[in-house]
Order: sequence, then C-alpha cells, then structure tokens
Amino acid sequence: MSPERLMTGAMLKALAGLDVTLIAIDEAHCVSQWGPAFRPEYADLRRLRDIFPDVPIVALTATADEVTREDISKQLFAGNAKTFVLGFDRPNIKLTVEMKQSWKSQMLSFIEQHVGESGIVYCLSRKKTEEAAAYLAERGVLALPYHAGMERSARDIIQDRFMTEAGVVIVATIAFGMGIDKPDVRFVFHADLPGSIEAYYQEIGRAGRDNQPAEAHMLYGLDDIRMRRMFIEQEDADDSRKRREHHRLDALLGYCEAPACRRRVLLNYFGEATAACGNCDVC
Repeated sequence: MSPERLMTGAMLKALAGLDVTLIAIDEAHCVSQWGPAFRPEYADLRRLRDIFPDVPIVALTATADEVTREDISKQLFAGNAKTFVLGFDRPNIKLTVEMKQSWKSQMLSFIEQHVGESGIVYCLSRKKTEEAAAYLAERGVLALPYHAGMERSARDIIQDRFMTEAGVVIVATIAFGMGIDKPDVRFVFHADLPGSIEAYYQEIGRAGRDNQPAEAHMLYGLDDIRMRRMFIEQEDADDSRKRREHHRLDALLGYCEAPACRRRVLLNYFGEATAACGNCDVC
C-alpha cells in the first residue's frame, strides 16, 4: 500500500492487531529524493520502528548512490542499518544521447527504428505527453498518453493495454512506471532531461527485463537544464537538499556530455567500475 494509506491512524491500528512479520519499504529512494514538500508520508515511515519495535524492516531500491543510501539509512533507521549493494549494470540496454533540436522529428525517427515494439516515451509535462502521443498516432504509431491528470479508470485501461498488447507505445510523465514489470519493453525514449541520474537509471530500467537487446535514448537541451535548475530552486526544501539536487543534476549532465563510454560514467556514479561497454553511442 502507499505510505499515505499506511501512515493513517486507522491503518496502523488495524495492522497492530495482526501478526506482522516483516515490513518492506519498496522504492526507498523516494524517501530521500521526493522531498518533504511532495510526499511527507515517506519521511513519516521512520515511525514504524517505534510502532513495530520487534518487526524487521527492510528498505529496497534499484537506484541509490552512496549519498542516497546514507540518507535512507539516516531517515528510516536513524543510521542504524545494514546495507547490501548488488550490481547496477544492465549490459543489454544500449545507451544513446543526443542534443535536442526538433524533438518531435527526433522522437519519430527513433521510434521508426522500433516498429511493432513496445516502448515508453517520457515527457516532462502532461500537455507534452498528449501532444507527443497525438503526433505519433497521426503517423501510424500505436501511441497512448498516460499522466496523473487522467481519470484513474482511463489510466488503468491504458496500462492494461500496454501490459497485454504487442507494440503499444506509452507516452507518459513519471507517473507511469513504478511497479511496471513488462519483460519485453524494447526501448525507453526521454523527450526531456530527467531530474537526476537516479531517475534516469530507474526509468531506463523498465526496458529489456527479458535480458534481450533494448535501447535507452535521451534528448537534452539548454532549456531542459534551465527548467531543471528552476525546479530545484523552487522546491520547498533547505539549502543542503538543494545543493544535493544540483549535484545530482550535474552528474546527469556529465553523463550526457561524456567523452568516453557512457556506461562507465553511469556505473561509476553508483560506485561500480567497468571496462568500456561497446554498447553505447560513444563506444
């Protein structure tokens, strides 16, 4: 269940009457990255240690650098946690980046290389998802928009089509993807710069879960960078958090402008060393 539902008095009281043997907090990077202004209940999960003192608690995430891991440990466990880190590499995903010029034609050109394949296009705004989906649909692509402004029933229908039909392209904001486990997603296309290297890694990780070849392609431009900087400055957060978010964005820009193997830059950010991959545009 969501943190918002879990941390209500009624739900906690109901759980106290059950034989709870484990509490698992999934997507735990949200505790650190989404901030107190957006979803304060994530930070409130720290109270679970006191409410269920004899129940083991585990926090899980596929995308946390060392700073984020330390922040999760501090926020949820007061720094008293054992940390286990596994490998980050997804070698079957080809990594490509290009400067944004004419994003619609660049998007169409990329998707035409993946005719009949399932994929996800990420856009920054709800309006842009609608615009991009309509543009692709007019050109014969089975593209469907998905964002949090749509009715829940409509989102459920679109998600169900994506999971069950072949060749569906979802054009979405980051509202789409958490908990999605479709093995044959062949591509993820970012029409706009993601918020951080962790967000990027999380989003491209929805491709190629069957371990077959997949591709992650990103467009980025100066307007994207300005917009992301503005988002950070406008967030209701203290200066240390803003500095951390600017640092995360700097790391993503370093990845975009990598002079050598992108995968090395990406994995190095998560503390993992590797040789040149031979499966990115720079290699």
